[in-house]
Amino acid sequence: MSEEKEPREREAEPPVGEEPGVGSAAEEAGAVGAVGEVEPAAGEAVQAPEEVPAAEEPPVAAAVPREPVRLPSDGRTRLKAALWPPRVSRGQLVVALLLFALGLALAIQVRSTNDHSELRGARQEDLVRILDELDGKQQRLQSEKTQLEQSLAQLENSSNQAKEAQEQTRKKAAELGVLAGTEKATGPGIVLTIDDPQGQVKADMLLDTLQELRAAGAEAIQINDVRVVAGTYFTDNSSGNGVRIDGKDVSQPFRFTVVGNPQDLTPALNIPGGVVRSLENHQARATIVQQQKVLVDALAAPKPLQYGKPAAK
Repeated sequence: MSEEKEPREREAEPPVGEEPGVGSAAEEAGAVGAVGEVEPAAGEAVQAPEEVPAAEEPPVAAAVPREPVRLPSDGRTRLKAALWPPRVSRGQLVVALLLFALGLALAIQVRSTNDHSELRGARQEDLVRILDELDGKQQRLQSEKTQLEQSLAQLENSSNQAKEAQEQTRKKAAELGVLAGTEKATGPGIVLTIDDPQGQVKADMLLDTLQELRAAGAEAIQINDVRVVAGTYFTDNSSGNGVRIDGKDVSQPFRFTVVGNPQDLTPALNIPGGVVRSLENHQARATIVQQQKVLVDALAAPKPLQYGKPAAK
């Protein structure tokens, strides 16, 4: 009996090197697996483990594609789209009307100021000349007014009004004949002589000289042997030497015989940048001689009117 117990106790003793009660990791895992797993009994159906349904995700809304805004590619079209149709409020309309009125007033003021711009930029010599010309015109008009008043008084006070009226008519016809170039003229004036050895004086220069004399109050003008009238014209000679006046050849020296006030005529020709300076720039020499009595004896042939007729009062 003692011998049988002894081998059993030896089997129960753990092997050398191992602590009692401590098994290997494999044995522990096998033990756990044995305990956790239950083998089905014979004849029972094996059921598959139930699957836990996953949480359903909320449906994602599909993005609606937006149509791109089409901008006009042309700059003019974009500007037109921005300005039309107009969006104007009442306040903007009132402001626009006020600005329009202000701009109109400024334009009128600027225009009225520019009317005298020539006088503002004129030199002192030019202003003096213009003032003298205005004074001369005023004196001539005043003298003409006095003569007309005297003629009227003579007609009203004359015992023989028909004879007086005839005499006044004759005097008036003589005055008009001087202006028309059909009558000789005499009186104070100047003689302008233009020497042109280089042949640089052309028709336009003589025309400028004539216009300056007329503006200064010349009443009768004669160039060499040609009487200057309202219809006088200047052309350059085809040969290049000399000028033609009213179809007549006129060669240098050009001699202007002028009836008028010498104190008005001479300064008008000698102003800075005027006729005398312009002639000197073209290698010509101008000489002015004032005389108390000059004679304009060249006559112009009167031309009958083809179209114009006196207008009835």
